[in-house]
Amino acid sequence: MELVCPAGTPSALRTVVDAGADAVYCGFRDETNARNFPGLNFTAQELVQGVAYAHDRGTKVLVAINTFARAGGTELWHRAVAQAVESGADAVILADLGLLGWASRAYPAQRLHLSVQAAASTPSAIRFYAERYGVKRVVLPRVLTVEEIAAIVSAIPCETEVFAFGGLCVMTEGRCLLSSYATGESPNMNGVCSPAAHVDYRQEGTALAARLGGFTIDRYPAGQPAAYPTLCKGTFKVDGKAAHIFEEPTSLNALAILPQLKAAGVSALKIEGRQRGKAYLAAVVRQFRTALDALDAGQAMPASALIALTEGGRETTGSYKKTWR
Repeated sequence: MELVCPAGTPSALRTVVDAGADAVYCGFRDETNARNFPGLNFTAQELVQGVAYAHDRGTKVLVAINTFARAGGTELWHRAVAQAVESGADAVILADLGLLGWASRAYPAQRLHLSVQAAASTPSAIRFYAERYGVKRVVLPRVLTVEEIAAIVSAIPCETEVFAFGGLCVMTEGRCLLSSYATGESPNMNGVCSPAAHVDYRQEGTALAARLGGFTIDRYPAGQPAAYPTLCKGTFKVDGKAAHIFEEPTSLNALAILPQLKAAGVSALKIEGRQRGKAYLAAVVRQFRTALDALDAGQAMPASALIALTEGGRETTGSYKKTWR
């Protein structure tokens, strides 16, 4: 299975390439990608340089242009696709139907991947993208069991990529409106969930309130580190009890079930985290590189050493092993 790793900056790209990534995914410094945070992402020139660095070391580069274009304002997205193609990127990751159609006509030789933001999770939906637009790989939403993934793989004409480590999303990707409700900015169009311009921290007595768009997402007692306020991971009172009603802070870690994912026919494993630092990325990529090499050699899987890098110090296999009720 191909190890696909995140790069939020040019230096992060070099880090994950050197740590053993088979492919790197990144995006431009604008609304065309779903990690549009200040200080992250690539200019067109930085992408050209990043592609050259990766290709010199045998690593592929995938460019995420995975937000949904504005009605009557598609020029930014068209330019992003053109710049990705001109940089020599190995694939472009798209979600928008109109952009997929335009890219497949304008650049018929360019390899296209379907972003998880498209939320395609059935064989018929995936076949539509593959047959209509020539999509070669689909990134599956994090709501499927291993058995469901195996059934999809057997029924579609393209590759599958699944998430293996990092943050979870409580919704089917591409369908969450929580951040939009709080801030007026859509992660699927403006490219960022919980945009930094809407974040503030306010001292309330001895507690520190973390706020998003004027809503208090969490309160932290004195001395406790305050997390970035993401609405789906906030603490709210329901029937007088405070709890994480949408999603608890925890990280996906599929390291222990890599043999099952391989047996299911998965083509690629995706590490989440374009907003993460280089030390985090190096540790995660090296762990998964070691595990995949062991799996390919028929050796025992190494134990996970990544608990310190997870949200809340907890990890889960998420929906891969979940029984839905």
